[in-house]
Amino acid sequence: MTAGARVRHRVRFGEAVNHTRVITKRNTLRVVRLPQLLLFSTIQPVMFLLLFNYVFGGAISIGGPGSTPSGSGQYISWLIPGILVQSAVFGATATALGLTEDLAAGVIDRFRSLPMARSAVLTGRTLADLVRNSFVNGLMLVVGFLMGWRFEQGVLKMLLGVGLALLFGFAFSWVMATIGLVAKTPEAAQSAGFLPIFPLVFASSVFVPTDGMPGWLQGFAENQPISVIANTVRSLMVPEEALGFLGLDQGTLIWQSLAWIVAIIAVFAPLAVRQYRRSVG
Repeated sequence: MTAGARVRHRVRFGEAVNHTRVITKRNTLRVVRLPQLLLFSTIQPVMFLLLFNYVFGGAISIGGPGSTPSGSGQYISWLIPGILVQSAVFGATATALGLTEDLAAGVIDRFRSLPMARSAVLTGRTLADLVRNSFVNGLMLVVGFLMGWRFEQGVLKMLLGVGLALLFGFAFSWVMATIGLVAKTPEAAQSAGFLPIFPLVFASSVFVPTDGMPGWLQGFAENQPISVIANTVRSLMVPEEALGFLGLDQGTLIWQSLAWIVAIIAVFAPLAVRQYRRSVG
């Protein structure tokens, strides 16, 4: 019996990548077949981009009266990198909702009855949400370009910035997976998922510089992961001559961002897998 268990383990380990591919394809096709899911996930970041730029942009000063990173009077140069991170983080909540919907519909029970690596269900879910986030962030770049934003450090650095934002969203999907599996229902998962996101996003440098915040909040806002990632993406998109003016050290920020991403995945991926095993028995 022990030998049989070892065989099953070897088969599952060897096929885990294929199982993950199948689950990723299944979850991605579900979004394609239900385009309203993709529509609703794109409306929110577009609204944030339009509202903050056109409603609040004239009242927000970056580094001094009338000045911005680009020196062109365009607040959007500061906003676009933050919106890319914000949309990736908000998009991660789809992981929690997707898992709880599958639990409620009995889909997870059907997966459980198959000779499938259990980690493939979670990894496939998070990878599918990464694909959806990639589309949303691509749309943000197009909308931002139409609003006057430009690739001020070149396309390659812009793509690196987008990649970091998406990778952070992927890491945060594991946080949301853990929350969703604990919450168990879509309604509870939606409420619980936004509890950590809202204070982290709005008490950060996503929309405004942190130096205008109260002292008791500024220390937290400058060092929490969303600010670090947003500032890193920003350092790859604003003109190089503005980095010192904005207090951005590109090399240090990149290493800090990678450290946060690795740490979040290292902590929450095992927690999510453990909670998944408890949830399905």
